[in-house]
Amino acid sequence: MPEAMTGMNTQGIIEGIVARPMKVSKWPEAERPREKLLKRGARTLTDSELLAVLLCTGTRRTDVMELARSHIAAFGSLGKLLDAERQAWKGKEGIGDARYAVLQAVLEMARRHLFETLSERSVLTTPVETRKFLLAQLRNRPYEVFCCLFLDNHHRLIAIEELFRGTTESAQVHPREVVRQAIEHNASAVILAHNHPSGVCEPSRADEQITRRLREALSLMEIRVLDHIIVTDGACFSFSEHGML
Repeated sequence: MPEAMTGMNTQGIIEGIVARPMKVSKWPEAERPREKLLKRGARTLTDSELLAVLLCTGTRRTDVMELARSHIAAFGSLGKLLDAERQAWKGKEGIGDARYAVLQAVLEMARRHLFETLSERSVLTTPVETRKFLLAQLRNRPYEVFCCLFLDNHHRLIAIEELFRGTTESAQVHPREVVRQAIEHNASAVILAHNHPSGVCEPSRADEQITRRLREALSLMEIRVLDHIIVTDGACFSFSEHGML
């Protein structure tokens, strides 16, 4: 009887050791995400390694790298993971309110960094930066968002405002509110933008109609509409480039 118990205990200890993940701190230094970042730069890290640096630690059952890989796989990509609403994280291992807050803070910091970069340059001479910024702001949103970039008389960015939110199919846009915001920012021109959660990049008839109404309303205040950009996951449609303004 004692021998049987000893055997069971030994087996349990072995299984516990095998099941327990090795801490990243025990890895060879060259393989640790944080050390790789410090030595070679953040660009050298994979998506999973970047997420692991943010999470810092894993759980009792899963090491931080495996945790990062599993979450990215579950959402489909790092971008979709960062854009996920809080409800989508319910029940996910190792992600509570504190870690979700960290992920959202990092995403917002990236957006603000892009905003600062865009603010320092002329919007008209850097359309690539404008689209890059709008993609970061609007792609992967599960609902439609309509926003405006307000520009000064040299076409430099003054501010960006998210004015209306809608459903997965549409957002109700009120020209009066767009005009009010443009006047409040003392804007001389605007760039309109909204996303299509459906993934269809081409404008709808409703998109064309609201663009025309906004142009007419803003022109009364001598404010030009320079473009209306539709954003999908990884692509943009420009009204200006297609001769629709």
